[in-house]
Amino acid sequence: MPSSSTARPTGPPYLALGPHVGIRKITHEDGTEFTAAARASTGHHRPWLFPPLTPETYTDYAQRLIDDPARIGFLVYERLGGRAGHVSRGTSASDPMPDRLAGFININNIVHGAFRCGALGYGAFSHAVGRGLLGEALDLVLRHAFGPLHLHRLEANIQPANHASLALVRRAGFRHEGFSPAFLHVDGAWRDHERWALTSEMIAPRSNSRTED
Repeated sequence: MPSSSTARPTGPPYLALGPHVGIRKITHEDGTEFTAAARASTGHHRPWLFPPLTPETYTDYAQRLIDDPARIGFLVYERLGGRAGHVSRGTSASDPMPDRLAGFININNIVHGAFRCGALGYGAFSHAVGRGLLGEALDLVLRHAFGPLHLHRLEANIQPANHASLALVRRAGFRHEGFSPAFLHVDGAWRDHERWALTSEMIAPRSNSRTED
């Protein structure tokens, strides 16, 4: 049974922990929390992201990430529960605040064999924007992908005007590999995208994140 130092108070254990966030796999039971955060964040997400806003669309979304071996979905939580000596917003160690959903990171189009590659999709919810939480979580996902998932390469395809997303992958060490006209159908039209990628050789070892069994 997971200890209180490695699990959310009301959810599955984290796969990895950073100083401020934890990541874990998405579940069907996360629908109410996820869709409420997504509805509150539409002003931030549009026109780049269209996460599910209703229980029905969330069910389909989660089902694909859970059942499809070529996809995996991670939820990002801001750690507010008093773990590792941290107590937040006036809570006490005996009554810690539940961790708060801060965003999501998915790996899509996973191919194994000689390629060992996947494509990233991600988003922060509005209360987490500009606080470095998604960047910290992306680092955890990269290390999980290049470690337990045995991938060698991760790609991010980003619309040129999505400056926040471009800044995120630059900070994470991705290299710019090119430009793809009319690459993905987004918000009713075929959109141009920049291609960014990172391979396992490009990420440095780090000791300040912890992977859970």
